[in-house]
Amino acid sequence: MNEQELRSLVERMVLELAGEGPANRAASSPTPQESSSGCLEDITQTDLREQYLVEHPRSGPAFLALKKKTPARLGLGRAGARYRTLSMLRMRADHAAAQDSVFSHVPDEFALQNGFTPVQTLCQSKDEYLTRPDRGRRFDEQNQATIQKTFGRSPKIALVVGDGLSSAAIEANAVDCLQAVRAGLKAYGLEGGPVLYVKYCRVGASDHIGELTGAEVVCMLVGERPGLVTAESMSAYLTYKPHIGIPESKRTVISNIHRGGTTAVEAGAHIAELIKTMLDKKASGIDLKG
Repeated sequence: MNEQELRSLVERMVLELAGEGPANRAASSPTPQESSSGCLEDITQTDLREQYLVEHPRSGPAFLALKKKTPARLGLGRAGARYRTLSMLRMRADHAAAQDSVFSHVPDEFALQNGFTPVQTLCQSKDEYLTRPDRGRRFDEQNQATIQKTFGRSPKIALVVGDGLSSAAIEANAVDCLQAVRAGLKAYGLEGGPVLYVKYCRVGASDHIGELTGAEVVCMLVGERPGLVTAESMSAYLTYKPHIGIPESKRTVISNIHRGGTTAVEAGAHIAELIKTMLDKKASGIDLKG
């Protein structure tokens, strides 16, 4: 059997196992079809909230209505005691995307193309970043000097982008979110100032930045640990007068910033409003709720 015959066999098996039964085809997304380029379509583009793979359901439309409220893997169907082939392939594809996002890097040109000032924590590699979180919270003397030069002394607002645990999240969301933040701040009569980009960044790096600059509010956009729902989730951590050793409870967080959650533009508008509130009330985290 040559390569083309083997490939045709695999594609035929996937189509047969993934597209059984008229009820399934009516209630779920289309089964994988071969594109004009000769490749199967990307199954990760299917919205899990619209995919129902149970054959002959008692109440398929009602279950589909329920699924629209969550991206959880419900109604996957089964083949005997196992998941269906399509369900297993999708889970493995989403898991691979999450792993890729953790181990890949934001391109070096990303910061320069967007006018960000690049700095790096004490970590020298991705492996060190993953195994030594403490080194992702601090900067050496050279990078400290760059941070101080970028923000000056006692800025009102310090905007920071950190790669974090998901390069895909930053590439997908950071620029749009920052544009919305700047527009919102301008509406409040505030200036966002320069943006710092931190490589090998942990959230605690914002505390060192606050201590170095005396910034009143530090807003850090950072890639979050990816899961099976999305590998592009970003969060914003906002802290009033951060310093090394500040309790985590003093941070205000906006999480799940991605196209399937809180969109980048919507999050940016909310971040600008939060920054204005923090400056007015001189507090963040649990102190802001008091």
